[in-house]
Amino acid sequence: MNDGRFIEVPYRMLPPETLEALLETFVTRQGYDTTDTGEGMRGWVGELRKQLERGDLLIAHDLQTETTEVMTLAQWRAFGRDLADDEEEG
Repeated sequence: MNDGRFIEVPYRMLPPETLEALLETFVTRQGYDTTDTGEGMRGWVGELRKQLERGDLLIAHDLQTETTEVMTLAQWRAFGRDLADDEEEG
């Protein structure tokens, strides 16, 4: 991940509305059931904020595609390995 393509974005630097939208997208993309708690999406977003604070999640910006994603550390590492493999192949 040191190729300069990806940067980690500290979640505290994002406007609250942007962070909320990113977390809601993550909940949707991961397929969380928003009906399993009384708080729905708000409950999941609150849980994800806690995970960001603990460092279990991070926000990454891809400079090439100009996209920003919330990722687990495992996703970040797996994506990095996949990227390195792709670059070696071609």
